[in-house]
Amino acid sequence: MKPTLLVLAAGMGSRYGGLKQIDPVGPNGEIILDYSIFDAIRAGFGKVVFVIRKDIEQDFRSVVSSRWENKIQVEYAFQQLDALPAPFTVPEGRVKPWGTGHAILSAADLINEPFAAINADDFYGKSAYALIGKALSTDTDANTHYMVGYPLKKTLSEFGTVARGICRTNNGILEEVVERTKIASTGNGTARFDDGEGTVIDFTGDEIASMNFWGFKPTLFAELKSRFVTFLEKQGKELKSEFFIPFVVEELIAEKKAQVKVLESEDAWFGVTYREDKPAVQANIRKLIETGVYPENIF
Repeated sequence: MKPTLLVLAAGMGSRYGGLKQIDPVGPNGEIILDYSIFDAIRAGFGKVVFVIRKDIEQDFRSVVSSRWENKIQVEYAFQQLDALPAPFTVPEGRVKPWGTGHAILSAADLINEPFAAINADDFYGKSAYALIGKALSTDTDANTHYMVGYPLKKTLSEFGTVARGICRTNNGILEEVVERTKIASTGNGTARFDDGEGTVIDFTGDEIASMNFWGFKPTLFAELKSRFVTFLEKQGKELKSEFFIPFVVEELIAEKKAQVKVLESEDAWFGVTYREDKPAVQANIRKLIETGVYPENIF
């Protein structure tokens, strides 16, 4: 069975200052997501599911659907703020989405096969898709999942803080992933986390960072469903709390309900957290085209 690519594209893009998921970065108007789908198709994926918001559906479909619906099966899921299990309701004043765990859960009715979950605005590289595509196609253990990791120093932005899942591994097996939401570059590949409340952590830059490139078996959905209820019981009245997928992964590991194997990509990661990141992304893509990794026109 061919794996599915699940694209998390419902982010609000507030730091970027616009709908960065459909901002062109390639020579023919390609967006980062186009290269992700191109890589997934040549890695053997058979379907792509986009998780978006209703208010961006028209713009998203006009850019993405026309390019890929004749090349791979395309489906859409919607992450909605009020899509909550009874008896929970959205607290007054909340506008922030519920996080990546909730986004993945939004696609539960569309996926019955192993799937890779990615961010729409991250460029992961050809080898990452090949690695995870092969793993998901050959590993039949329902409770073995995957993560593609990158050195932290290769995932920083010089224009502001970033959110990263900092990982601890043992012989290629993930032991812990801790989501840090305010990591700033301090030069020469080093970084610092400062939550503004007294917790400060310095990083060498060689730590493995999760860039939200996961490979899951469909057994994950049942776990997400039950754990989202627990999350809402504890934090459902908060205005900015988020149900992050690394939180769920860490719990499953701690409870010995799942094993997560870490795949290290040989390609560089890059993305557009901030609008100022865009020129570097464009230059990196041009270099990959010139070295033959991608054709001039991928469509």
